Amino acid sequence: MKHVFLTLMLTLVSGMAAAAGGSGYPLDPIETDHSDKASLQRGAALYQNYCSGCHATGFQRYERVADDLGIPHDLMLDNLVFNKGAKIGDLMTNSMDAKEAKQWFGSAPPDLTLVSRVRGEEWLYTYLRSFYEDPKRPWGVNNKVFPDVGMPHALMELQGVQVDTCQGADPTARDPLTGDKMCGLVVDPKRKGSMTPEEFDLAMYDLTNFLSYSAEPMRTERQQLGIYVFLFLLVFLVFAYLLKREYWKDVH
Repeated sequence: MKHVFLTLMLTLVSGMAAAAGGSGYPLDPIETDHSDKASLQRGAALYQNYCSGCHATGFQRYERVADDLGIPHDLMLDNLVFNKGAKIGDLMTNSMDAKEAKQWFGSAPPDLTLVSRVRGEEWLYTYLRSFYEDPKRPWGVNNKVFPDVGMPHALMELQGVQVDTCQGADPTARDPLTGDKMCGLVVDPKRKGSMTPEEFDLAMYDLTNFLSYSAEPMRTERQQLGIYVFLFLLVFLVFAYLLKREYWKDVH
């Protein structure tokens, strides 16, 4: 019951939270697709390998994720469950001690089950791709979407080290002749990651897609049900009109 109440409250305040956490940095568009099982599987692998050490998705269960994403239970346990002794029916928590996490990061890393609903998918997608080098920060990185972020860039080995070429200039400014951006975040050629920028963008799409699914695993079924309800109402409208015409045919 507590989980249901918390989910409801987070949903109700999602608009306010997104507005309060905004930096004004332009967000990149994204259209998630929960029917793309391959994308969700890749996103789940990225999440478990790079995010789950600090962040939990405590309102999800390994079993539900495995069934929805088409992953056999034994494969899920062997490759995507890192909590020692965890069972397939367990919640997707982690073993990080909250007090130690607060000491390391300043505050305990939040649960990410509902992050795409609270912050928004575009916010999340842009955030994951907007870390850049900042020697002034404790972890040596900052984030354009979440200024003074208190976490390291966990995906740096994939993306590489980004540098900010704007230096205070407007990040939305474009060349009047070519339409190209005047400045922005670019990967340092001497400190590239294991992925190209295009590959990293696709990987972050997959990760955002998975977190979007985690926040609303019934979205695809809900959308399909909505179509059936709409068709039913259309058919009902026809019969209601015919019934109305029969009742009123003798009224002048």
